[in-house]
Amino acid sequence: MYPMIPLMVNCTGKCVVIFGGGEVGARKAAFFKGEAKVKVVSRSFSPKFSEMKVRLERADLDGADDVALMRHLDGAFLAIAATPDSDLNERIGRCAASLGVLFNNARGKPGDLYLPAVTSGEHFVLAVSTRGASPAVARYLREFIEERCPHLDGMISLQGRLRSALPGRVPDQADRRRILEDVLHDQTVWSALGSGEDAAWKIIGRRYLIE
Repeated sequence: MYPMIPLMVNCTGKCVVIFGGGEVGARKAAFFKGEAKVKVVSRSFSPKFSEMKVRLERADLDGADDVALMRHLDGAFLAIAATPDSDLNERIGRCAASLGVLFNNARGKPGDLYLPAVTSGEHFVLAVSTRGASPAVARYLREFIEERCPHLDGMISLQGRLRSALPGRVPDQADRRRILEDVLHDQTVWSALGSGEDAAWKIIGRRYLIE
């Protein structure tokens, strides 16, 4: 298994080419469609693509030679092989490598990157990967985080608000750090976030900001 380094990559406006129009290809397209320019190359397409604003390009990949595959990769930032044929997927990977295009392989030898299970909000992005060993476990961990921390966005906003308020009220940096940690572990504050940030802020004011 190749060593992988977790990164957050800006894909805005970049071209992502997905080979394969089945269910796997649809999931990969859904991952990128909000930011990147997605092109899907396949002989046929899942009905799920009708709901996506992506470019669909019909082609018989089974009969495509390397020249044809590289033509589909023209201008690509990232290529994803999502066909059921692992040999074809790996050939796409070799073509991508020859062009300096990042590659993700849905079936076959690992490529340059994995696509993690992602949960996000206004203030955060969390990605979970099992390095391709078990996508089901990655999804489970993502769902576990979503279930256990439904108000994570609100807590992050509260922490930012509290960090701004503390220096004028609590001179000692160690005390400020302790208060931030205490609020983060205060289940009453987490529960109050279900009624809105202001409700949680009132609890913080009474418990931690009284002079």
